[in-house]
Amino acid sequence: MMESEVHFCNSCGEQVGVDANGEVFVACHVCYYPICKACVDYEISEDRKFCLRCCTPYEEDRAKDNGDTKVSENRSTMASQISNSQEVGSFHATHALNVSAASRELNDESGNPIWKNRVENWKEKDRKNKKEEGAKIEVPIIPPGQKMEEIKPSEADAAEPLSVIVPISKTKLSQYRFVIIARLIILALFFHYRITHPVDNAFGMWLTSIICEIWFAFSWVLDQFPKWYPINRETFIDRLSARFEREGEPSQLAAVDFFVSTVDPMKEPPLITANTVLSILAVDYPVDQVSCYVSDDGAAMLTFESLVETADFARKWIPFCRKFSIEPRAPEFYFSQKIDYLKDKVQPSFVKERRAMKREYEEFKVRINALVAKAQKTPEEGWTMQDGSPWPGNNPRDHPGMIQVFLGHSGAHDMEGNELPRLVYVSREKRPGYQHHKKAGAENALVRVSAVLTNAPYILNLDCDHYVNNSKAVREAMCFLMDPQVGRDVCYVQFPQRFDGIDRSDRYANRNTVFFDVNMKGLDGIQGPVYVGTGCVFNRQALYGYSPPSMPNLPRSSSCCCCPSKKPSKDVSELYKDAKREELDAAIFNLREIDSKHC
Repeated sequence: MMESEVHFCNSCGEQVGVDANGEVFVACHVCYYPICKACVDYEISEDRKFCLRCCTPYEEDRAKDNGDTKVSENRSTMASQISNSQEVGSFHATHALNVSAASRELNDESGNPIWKNRVENWKEKDRKNKKEEGAKIEVPIIPPGQKMEEIKPSEADAAEPLSVIVPISKTKLSQYRFVIIARLIILALFFHYRITHPVDNAFGMWLTSIICEIWFAFSWVLDQFPKWYPINRETFIDRLSARFEREGEPSQLAAVDFFVSTVDPMKEPPLITANTVLSILAVDYPVDQVSCYVSDDGAAMLTFESLVETADFARKWIPFCRKFSIEPRAPEFYFSQKIDYLKDKVQPSFVKERRAMKREYEEFKVRINALVAKAQKTPEEGWTMQDGSPWPGNNPRDHPGMIQVFLGHSGAHDMEGNELPRLVYVSREKRPGYQHHKKAGAENALVRVSAVLTNAPYILNLDCDHYVNNSKAVREAMCFLMDPQVGRDVCYVQFPQRFDGIDRSDRYANRNTVFFDVNMKGLDGIQGPVYVGTGCVFNRQALYGYSPPSMPNLPRSSSCCCCPSKKPSKDVSELYKDAKREELDAAIFNLREIDSKHC
């Protein structure tokens, strides 16, 4: 935008104005939301002392000055130079804009803001028009700022929390707690009887049984504590979108790296792994913020070739899912559902395109099955790639590291010409004589590789046989991790596991209902659930961690207590700072070394 343009307040529609130094008035120095001084003072007087866009509290000196008295024109304003190339609301502040000091007055004779009177008058007219029966409701002409304030609830939603705790009803909890207390009383009476009535003829057996019973009772009591206060949580995805996905602006949602781990394609079918990858690539999340890393710890060429076929089929499957809002987005489980797939579908072309997509998926399954049949018999000279060179992972215990990027910004696009999420194949280096730590080592390798390629602030890991059954699951996790109130204290968000292909009665307890729906919710009420190994969104910074800096050895004197040191000793706080600085420098050096090796 040119320097000569004048900027208007997004609340009242008036000019933003300038501060005492003749520069553009800025209320929030975090997001540079365009708002005039009068609106800021009015918001503070109404005890709303935070930015309408990013919810950052206004500076303390402004809030303090407006605590006791009303707003006046002569009060000094906060001055701040808008930095170059900084987005400010609907304009781009590449230069500091100069607005004439002879701008229109923002207050009337009584000192009230003009925009407030206009809004009240408009509301009064609107109420009168609604009372007229049979007459059309005329929409009055109002300034652009006021109209936006009335019809845009997104700013109000953005100030609300992204998640809330929903306690379980007291009726259910009271009954459950009563049962626990009754069991404790019965258990206490049982032990009183057992201890006061020893068996003299077999005292050793009696003592052993008493010790075992006390131990099992103690473990049972510990298991009851997490179940004492279970809670539910509710997320608000619409508020997340209102805060981080505004119209006309690029999405500000944080990037997420998905980790999928597999080892042996003969024990973990490639078709199941392909469905997991497809459900990840089709999640309801910005495409440029999603990256999928598949760890092949067995260095199998079958896994690599199946990913090639999966990447080709994803170019057709992903636009189909987003066009018709398909759930779940794993094709094997979507097409096998015994439900009315036409429910809530209004597009005339849905049936035709679904049949075509099902045919494409069946052809995809045939190609995967052909690869599996081909891999049943390993050639004597080992596998070779299409260019004739030997496959580097012919020896799964001694091979170099392999990384291949299939999809992404510079890769293939979908059938409609849109970008696709990144898909990266990773097989870490293995050498004989080194401990590789199995899945933990594979996850660590993915953390290092993703840090160099994408370095997303959040990581979601999945087993190769666990697909994403809710395309908005990542958004629900972001409601906790990106919440400005609780996000800093959240290390990870654990999703429960759900299982397909189980009989209705679940006679073998395969659903683990007690663990996921009772124990985990109870632990969440205390501090937080445990990590179950899959379906978890981590904060990358929490995984890296920072150990306390080691204190260097203090300089020793030639005598232990008589003579002081010849060199002047530093203060303990200075030694702490030096040690921390050395540790950070070492970390930066290692990162540069990694970059130089992978460039």
